[in-house]
Amino acid sequence: MSTQRLYYTDSYRTEFEARVVEIADDGRRVYLDQTAFYPTSGGQPHDLGTLAGARITDVIDEGERIAHVLESPLASHSDAVQGAVVWDRRFDHMQQHTGQHLLSAVVEELFGYHTVSVHFGRDYSSLDLDVESVSVERIVEAETRANAIVAENRAVTTSFEDASEATGLRKESGRTGTLRIVSIEGLDRSACGGTHVRATGEIGAVMVRKVERVRKSARLEFVCGLRAVRRARADFESLTRIAGALSASLDDAPALVAAQSDQLRAAENERRRMERELAGYRAKALYDAAPADARNLHVVRQDAATMDELRTLAQATIALPRAVLVGTIGEPPSLLLATAEDTGLDAGRLLREGVTRVGGRGGGSSRIAQGSVPDAGRLTEAVASVLSAL
Repeated sequence: MSTQRLYYTDSYRTEFEARVVEIADDGRRVYLDQTAFYPTSGGQPHDLGTLAGARITDVIDEGERIAHVLESPLASHSDAVQGAVVWDRRFDHMQQHTGQHLLSAVVEELFGYHTVSVHFGRDYSSLDLDVESVSVERIVEAETRANAIVAENRAVTTSFEDASEATGLRKESGRTGTLRIVSIEGLDRSACGGTHVRATGEIGAVMVRKVERVRKSARLEFVCGLRAVRRARADFESLTRIAGALSASLDDAPALVAAQSDQLRAAENERRRMERELAGYRAKALYDAAPADARNLHVVRQDAATMDELRTLAQATIALPRAVLVGTIGEPPSLLLATAEDTGLDAGRLLREGVTRVGGRGGGSSRIAQGSVPDAGRLTEAVASVLSAL
């Protein structure tokens, strides 16, 4: 027996009475003759609520009928049960879904971009367009147009038409038989089984949050209605905190952040330049303090606090003739080996063999390689192994 879908004709209905048709899974999976609960479908999440006092955890579309998954078994197996849909969640989904129809219709009307897929998430929704990128100017234009239509409060209506006679659809449907058509007055006709508001004014504000390229499509992330209000409030509070930390007005904060970011970037570049210069002096001092061995190699042994510090020192050391650097850090126990090109030594091979021998792992290029070992005791063994192999 098929389930009559009450939300098809009245998305605002939140309470209903239905007859139990079948119960499965020890009373936790219930089938009714009719339901107001929307199942997960078309990218839109399912409704929540209660059925005969038991909480709904999932609503599943099984084609002709709908399964209601309950948190606990029905307390009573009477034929008639009462259902209640959580309105806040339902209305939020209605705002997002109708907002998606509106936004998709607007970008197609303005630019000819077609929507190829949609997604409705807990925090934001998105639609993918058949174009690889969309300019900021076009996003603003589409957002402005969508909100103008919201302000016009155009009617959003639902009709049922035979697929062979349904014309003017934004996207052709591959279905046969009767189609449920959701229309925005003077703008859009789409075959859709989702829940929608009665007029565009109920969508509330439409806010495009982000545009990114996903494969060969441009993905528009957006929020509508009360989500947009909450998001705008969160954005405002974040900007207020930033402005307060900078002792600046909200309007001046972005420019000030950009200016300070440039200054920090310049300071960071200068710091790195000075580190390289200092590493050059340190490398030369360590090199001179390490007398050449029988093969005329200058083997520098150095401990450091971080691997970044060692790598900077390594770059400076191997610029010197016949230089080798064996460096370590204590936490996590790690080893770095660097060899000047004129030594003929392969740092990657030597280090890998040394750390593998004591249960560690590592690798790198023939000039600079690094690895880690299980503990500090193994680090001493690894250093000895590498030094003996030089």
